[in-house]
Amino acid sequence: MKKIFFYLFISFVLLYAKQDKLVDLKVGATPVPAAEILEFAKPLLAKEGINLIVQSFTDYVTPDVALNEGSSDANMYQHKPFLEKMNKDRGMNLVALKPIYIVPLGFYSKKFKTLDSIKDGSTIALPNDPTNYSRALILLHDNGLIKLKDSTNLNATEFDIVDNPKKFKFHPVDAAMLPKILDGVDSAVINANYALQAGMSIKEAFFYENNKSIFVNILATKKGNEKNINILKLQEILLGKEVRDFILKKYNGEIVPISK
Repeated sequence: MKKIFFYLFISFVLLYAKQDKLVDLKVGATPVPAAEILEFAKPLLAKEGINLIVQSFTDYVTPDVALNEGSSDANMYQHKPFLEKMNKDRGMNLVALKPIYIVPLGFYSKKFKTLDSIKDGSTIALPNDPTNYSRALILLHDNGLIKLKDSTNLNATEFDIVDNPKKFKFHPVDAAMLPKILDGVDSAVINANYALQAGMSIKEAFFYENNKSIFVNILATKKGNEKNINILKLQEILLGKEVRDFILKKYNGEIVPISK
């Protein structure tokens, strides 16, 4: 009996010793889908000796601030054009690693049943951060609601609209608030992550970005950490089959994983 207790004691000691060796890795994310994907990856990282700490943020700015200041080791929620804009406008020193998944923008309305029924002079709410505002205008251009001078201009604004036949008005709103104000506007261009968080489906959108969009969500870190072994291991797991299968099953094609 004493031997049994001895071996049990040794097992517990070894177990806790193994847990103590886990290295913390703090990763910022918006709740859906990024934080959910990271939570799924947690046990996979633990097998590699990494304790993944998911830091959840509800806006698009704070995760990069935390990363730049060193409160996070990496983050996953943004596309490369957004990161580059943050670096330029705020003097940050962040770098994009590999693309992980696509979160498409969609055009939604609760007041109108078809595109043709949308009235002249209607208000369209758009994400108010510069890169996603431009991205939303490009989506409207690609689907014939407006015409831009150059639809490849990732910094397009209202001043770049050369044709607006229905004289739509554009109302910039914090991206996280768009699903909440949809009842109060004629239509809105909404990021799929916030749509999903609000219980909406991309299939409810009149139209949305295709899988060839350049606005692919990336894993990001601070310059100098690109070769950090734990961040690279996280990246490898996020691009692996188990995470890919989770994304496909969990989001039913509304969030698209990127292949290695």
